[in-house]
Amino acid sequence: MLKRPSVEDYPEYYRGYVGLVPEGDLVCIIEEQQKVIEELISSLSDIQANHRYAPGKWSLKEVFGHMIDAERIMSYRLLRIARGDQTPLAGFNEDFFVENADFYKRSMTDLLEEYMTVRQSTLALVRGLPEESWDRKGIANEKVTSASALVYIIAGHELHHLNIMKDRYLE
Repeated sequence: MLKRPSVEDYPEYYRGYVGLVPEGDLVCIIEEQQKVIEELISSLSDIQANHRYAPGKWSLKEVFGHMIDAERIMSYRLLRIARGDQTPLAGFNEDFFVENADFYKRSMTDLLEEYMTVRQSTLALVRGLPEESWDRKGIANEKVTSASALVYIIAGHELHHLNIMKDRYLE
């Protein structure tokens, strides 16, 4: 079972995400998240998914697309760091990614399929990493991050946005 990373294992701006992750088997938690997201997203129409809770805010569809993009990027960082690659990894501008993704043109069914594929890939990576990988550290977005912290960041990022979806879009 993967242990919760110490605060020295990841940048301070991720503390909120890591803090959202409950105690327990992280693989089981991530699998359960997938079920929750699948149920929630499959119940939404494209009209609901294009809703913005305020002017200038992302639509629910864009939030979901951002979640997919972020998980893909964090999983890539996890792969590189877990394999011992010490090459500094660049950050990314989430607003730029959303602006250039045209999520509004895609159906929620299509986005859900992509999410499921990305999540299954993340789970396969996590399950296949050797134990000694978890303590490896690398540089991502100019900050030291451990492989184990990245898995918690992935889970916490999803919980953060799931809470936003429920509180601001699906009231």
